[in-house]
Amino acid sequence: MGQAADDRIAQPPHADRHPAADPPSSASDTPSGTAEPPPASRTDAGEPSTLLPGTAEPPGRLPSPRTVRLPGPRVGPPSGLRPADGTAESPGADPAGPAPGESPEAETEAEAETEADPPRPRGALLLRTLRGPVLALLRHPYWEPADPAYVLRRWPGLTAMCCATLFFWLSLTPSLVPRPWPLQGVIGGITAAIGYAIGGLLEWLLRLALGPLYRRHRSRVHRLLPGRPGPHWRARAWLGYYLLSTGLTVAALSLSADAQRELRRLQEMPETLTWHSLMIALLAMAICGTLVALGRAVRLGTRVLIRLLGRFVPRPLAIGVGLLVSATVVVFGTRDVVFDRGIIDVAARLAEKTDSSTKDGIVQPASPQVSGSPGSLVRWDELGYEGRNFTGSSLSPHRITTVTGKPAVQPIRVYIGQESAPTFTSRAELAVRELERTGAFDRDVLAVAGTTGRGWVNSTDAEPLEYMHGGNTAIVAVQYSYLPSWASFLVDKEQAGRATRALVEAVRARWLRIPVQERPKLVVFGESLGAYGIEASFDGPDDMLSKVDGALLAGTPNFSPIRRELTAHRDRGTPVWRPEYEKGRHFRFAQWPRKDLARPGPESAWKGPRVVYLQNASDAIVWWSPDLALEPPRWLRAPLGPDITDEVTWFPLVTFWQTTVDMAVSYGVGAPHGHRYGNGSVEGWAAVAPAAGWTEQDTAQLRRFMDQREAPY
Repeated sequence: MGQAADDRIAQPPHADRHPAADPPSSASDTPSGTAEPPPASRTDAGEPSTLLPGTAEPPGRLPSPRTVRLPGPRVGPPSGLRPADGTAESPGADPAGPAPGESPEAETEAEAETEADPPRPRGALLLRTLRGPVLALLRHPYWEPADPAYVLRRWPGLTAMCCATLFFWLSLTPSLVPRPWPLQGVIGGITAAIGYAIGGLLEWLLRLALGPLYRRHRSRVHRLLPGRPGPHWRARAWLGYYLLSTGLTVAALSLSADAQRELRRLQEMPETLTWHSLMIALLAMAICGTLVALGRAVRLGTRVLIRLLGRFVPRPLAIGVGLLVSATVVVFGTRDVVFDRGIIDVAARLAEKTDSSTKDGIVQPASPQVSGSPGSLVRWDELGYEGRNFTGSSLSPHRITTVTGKPAVQPIRVYIGQESAPTFTSRAELAVRELERTGAFDRDVLAVAGTTGRGWVNSTDAEPLEYMHGGNTAIVAVQYSYLPSWASFLVDKEQAGRATRALVEAVRARWLRIPVQERPKLVVFGESLGAYGIEASFDGPDDMLSKVDGALLAGTPNFSPIRRELTAHRDRGTPVWRPEYEKGRHFRFAQWPRKDLARPGPESAWKGPRVVYLQNASDAIVWWSPDLALEPPRWLRAPLGPDITDEVTWFPLVTFWQTTVDMAVSYGVGAPHGHRYGNGSVEGWAAVAPAAGWTEQDTAQLRRFMDQREAPY
């Protein structure tokens, strides 16, 4: 017992060692309710002083040895700087204040030296501030939702993002006509969203198929891998995606701009191009993000519906019913509510207001040979916007004579508006009565025109025929809708066929009552949807040849029945964009009519009746089809059209959306490219229904005039 007491009060070994060598005492080491005793003072010899009266050493614990630091000259680097040899500061030193036992003079000296240190550069401070967030981002370059069950607030899948980026790159490839950058952004966003959906579905299928195998052979797979799978793998994958996608996207946008310039050169447009690459990427990201969010919202709603149904029916049945209900709501809601009652309804209301207006400079005709005149069976306000344009801009005999240098008469123009009669049949019957009133069946040429959308008749198709025959012509047309052409293309194309067929049959029935020797030439013409209406009036190529004396059709849509048949049965070796049918005996296709109509050569005689198709190889309306989504088109097979770049390539789904947008910009190019056919109807009418004594010099003179004249509407 005495020896033990002596051990407790004896001098501990190594009493002169540095205080930092002993671990610091913590608050837990001090008995509860007892304050920690103050440090004992020491002499220069290092001997501990006796404890102050009234204090006691904590039981079972030796006092911590301390070292007295005497003030003296400072040796070493200035305060705040690390020694040049890279050694660390003394353990236990406090950089925020003087060491224990340090004199106030030394403390003042250290503060003065610290204030004298030069301030750190602002860039270094900024880098030090950003270092933490950047390192955190590199370690975790994605966002984790608070709940794994989240659907909307969930980070996108890497596979889906890779597919979305790939589809965006593909959308940058050129198509039929040059595109402005806003539409390129729209195409990129839509196609990226499609790619995201495909990538998400692919990732789900892979997990469904390979998940059980991975769980069964997990240990074997881990032995084959260079490192154990974990979050660091996912972080590195995302970092790699960020780097590669950014660099390759910049390169793809640059190459896309070059391809657009080449396409503009081929289509005789200035090669200068405004191509905002950053805006294209941002717009595409916004559209893609919106579509993905909508898709996730539908998925969330489907989950909620399945969960609710699962309370009443077995889960397999709840899943089937929930998916069916969700699909029905999306399909019919999009078509009926958003499209028909939304976009189409708004377009119809706007078009109805436009249909009651009149273009500036168009006035009511005074000639009785024109519908809408005071003596007409059709009132001026019943003709509609396009009907008033067509009749109000009728050529006068004086103007025809000025251009051709030959005597002329007043040409007849008959037009029946949608408000003039309630049905297609009644409008056709009214048109025949109006033709009889004007004496149209006594003219040299009687032409039935197919109209587009709200009743448009192209003046560049009508006027050359009237100039060519000195006004001794009659043209008749009816309006079947007041929707714009794009809306009619989507919802009213069947009406275009029924209305035009009723008119052709009514006019032809009255025309057949005239003796053969006294009948005028019966011809038909139309452009775009009007050309489809003309084709829908006949049962095939042979039926057309047997019922009319000629036809001039421009820019016929892909669903036009006769053109599809002619293209499908074209002569071997001829391209789809310039087909030959039976060696051009009756039907011929042309983009540059002056040379293309004579292309078959002397081995085939062009017999009557003649049918001319003005068809540009770069016309998206001619080639658009839902089949583009999954099937390569024939117009991309070699040889390509003369105004299509070799860089055009088919990609599933992508080419479909590109061609869809191309239809909207097909009017932004010059003729004969895109959906612009200019005055090719001059050579077309000269081949189909020339006037007596008409020469090639007359055709060239009329073409020069038509190229210089300003269209009336």
